[in-house]
Amino acid sequence: MTASPEASRVLVRTENSLGRITLDRPEAINALDVGMIRDITAALDAWRDDSDIQTVLIDGAGERGLCAGGDVRALYEMVTAGRAAEAAEFFRAEYAMNAAIAEYPKPIVAFADGITMGGGIGLAGHAAIRIVTERSRLAMPETRIGFTPDVGGTWLLGRAPGRLGEYFGLTGAHMSGADAIHNGFADYFVPSERLDALREALAYRADPGSPSELVLLFDETPEPSALPASQGWIDEAFSAPTVGEIVERLRAAGIPDAAAAADALEELAPTGLAVTLDAVREARMMSGVREALAGEYRRVMWFILNHPDLVEGIRAQVVDKDRQPKWQPATVAELPDDAGAGARAFVPQPALF
Repeated sequence: MTASPEASRVLVRTENSLGRITLDRPEAINALDVGMIRDITAALDAWRDDSDIQTVLIDGAGERGLCAGGDVRALYEMVTAGRAAEAAEFFRAEYAMNAAIAEYPKPIVAFADGITMGGGIGLAGHAAIRIVTERSRLAMPETRIGFTPDVGGTWLLGRAPGRLGEYFGLTGAHMSGADAIHNGFADYFVPSERLDALREALAYRADPGSPSELVLLFDETPEPSALPASQGWIDEAFSAPTVGEIVERLRAAGIPDAAAAADALEELAPTGLAVTLDAVREARMMSGVREALAGEYRRVMWFILNHPDLVEGIRAQVVDKDRQPKWQPATVAELPDDAGAGARAFVPQPALF
């Protein structure tokens, strides 16, 4: 099976019983646009009932990473041009793809090698077999553009140990491969130099019989994550009921890393932080990825239709690159206690699913 000419940013082919989907936009670290999303979805649909395909592999072209996220510049252009319906369709297509990966009847293997952020987490984080390497850098950095984690990221964040979900969701901090395994974002650590051999084994090796057993032949133990040593102060601070109280607890901890986290939060969009805190905690109580995606869609469309911080964040970080966003409100201290409630209650049209 080959990709259509219009879909050259995704390479779709088969190797024996392996269906391969390779994101092929390396100049943008394989950032997703709507055409790529549709091509990935079409490949998954074609292989769902194809008895010749037993396993699916998702990876990325180039040396920099699997996927840096969605194409936020394109989103900026949609929103500023008043094309909210087009933006809604982008997210509906992406979230349907995320749900399809999470619910796929055949094993999907994802190589989260290098940068895997935002929309890249939506591809790799819901796969059945999630592989990281010594080069992996995973993150949900949406608060850095005045936004909130999506693509099912809140589902993963809500299931991280203790309050690490709140910490990584709010700060947008990067995870190493070992951190990602600790947080439940990945399953196996395979050195990057062995990925080609693993690809070959997935396609052609018949023994052992399952992809999980094959991966175990290549799996190694990474250097331990440093997160357990920080769990105490993270849990204490990020269990606070509001963003403002989280910052207060971080300042009071008397720990350099906690102070650095407080500094980071005070530079980010206060509304995005409040919405994210509410979203991660709501997702923690949900039954599955599809329900979490619906909650994220409500919040995403609330930002697109009702709040200026998303456009301002993309402008400051990606378009003008002045790194001087003007958030509304400007500080965490100005946030109302129920700052996340409006986005949670928003009812978008059309519905997601």
